[in-house]
Amino acid sequence: MGTPPYFNLSPDQALQGIDPPTTTEALAAIAAACEKGRTDLAGRGLDDTGEKRLRLFSTWEITKYLIPVAPAHFRRVLRQHPDLPQGVSETEGGAKWFTLDEVLRLRAHFAAEGSKAKDYLPYRPKGLPAKVVAVANFKGGVGKTSTCAHLAMSAALDGYKVLVVDLDSQGSMTSIFGGRVADEWQTVYPLLARHYGEYLQSENRRRLDRGEAPLPLDEALSDAMRLGPSNVIQKTHWPNIDLIGAQLNLYWSEFQIPVWRMAARGWKLWDALGDALAGQGMGEGRSVLGSYDLIFLDTPPALGYLTINGLAAADILLVPVGASFLEFDSTGRFFDMLHATFSSIEEAENLAARALGREEMAFEWDAVRAVVTRFDSAQQAEMAGLMQAYMGRTLTPFRQDFTALIGQAGEQVHGIYEADYRDFNRETYARGRATFDETYAAFKRLLYGVWRRDEKAAATMAAE
Repeated sequence: MGTPPYFNLSPDQALQGIDPPTTTEALAAIAAACEKGRTDLAGRGLDDTGEKRLRLFSTWEITKYLIPVAPAHFRRVLRQHPDLPQGVSETEGGAKWFTLDEVLRLRAHFAAEGSKAKDYLPYRPKGLPAKVVAVANFKGGVGKTSTCAHLAMSAALDGYKVLVVDLDSQGSMTSIFGGRVADEWQTVYPLLARHYGEYLQSENRRRLDRGEAPLPLDEALSDAMRLGPSNVIQKTHWPNIDLIGAQLNLYWSEFQIPVWRMAARGWKLWDALGDALAGQGMGEGRSVLGSYDLIFLDTPPALGYLTINGLAAADILLVPVGASFLEFDSTGRFFDMLHATFSSIEEAENLAARALGREEMAFEWDAVRAVVTRFDSAQQAEMAGLMQAYMGRTLTPFRQDFTALIGQAGEQVHGIYEADYRDFNRETYARGRATFDETYAAFKRLLYGVWRRDEKAAATMAAE
């Protein structure tokens, strides 16, 4: 048995293996090489126009996962209604394959004409706004972006209209959905800037009334005042998923927001994203909340200003966490920081509110849940059980397994639902997607409960 590999190293041989010192120009070269590779990897699976394309869905998949009917009945309905999408076959007499657009049309037909005992369309109370779901944790590597992306895809396959908002300047979510973002002006940045600009304008009106000089509105803010959500929302290769993307320049928001706050202490920076989604002051007719069913926010792995905006805008907070001591410990600290951050905002705001006799504010979320991700039942069962005992109902009992399919999907810049099951065998595919189906089922159960509570509260108010 030899000595460990870190013994008997030669400094002279080590010297021969290193490059000259790295300059800032060299960092640019590394970044360019990575960008070239990222573009190449992300480009695999694009169509001949260079756009990302969603695969087709087979009759087997549709009847097993998307529309609750027997395959024979599905085929019979298609024969009886030639005006419905008929799908395409890759071989003579082979299986029929459909686009997701066609699947959504077929689902609508079954909902209108099929058995009333089956849920062809997901529950969605009329007259209520979209639910905003933030997926957050400042611990990296817990599957935050993957969980957020797959929940968005699950909801889209279920028939919901979805908006995904990437708040992470790394732009991983944007890559998953094939987004093209040239600079920060195609991110949430102009929405935040416009919110600040509108506050500045209202404050200037008050300053003029008091005979004080107005605060300046610089050129960038003036540009932002002309932009709204419709300017930054882009279509994706999913027919019912839209995207507000991100790229590296979005990180400058973390520096710009505190500068704005220092210039105007009365500006409620934490309300910027939520107000933009609600359409307040945007003058664009229907609000973003009124145009979608679900809005998923992928937050940065840090409790910065973008994350605070996302969490303040959210109705539901999901916190992915690994079943290990370090991740459990880190997640506990994350919740502690959330409490410290939002309680300090409440304390400062309510101090002024009490002095002026105004109603006090309080942050509130419909639900907060942690979910165990990348779970290995052979090694982590005991730890997950201990976490469950301490966190109780806050930790969703379902644990998201890590499977080979998850790894392969990630390597190909695809979501699991974008993977063609013919690249595996059906059993491997079914087992791989089952863990995300269960994650979505747990989330959907939570969503239904929250929406039903809102629906009953609205009915009670209307009756009074």
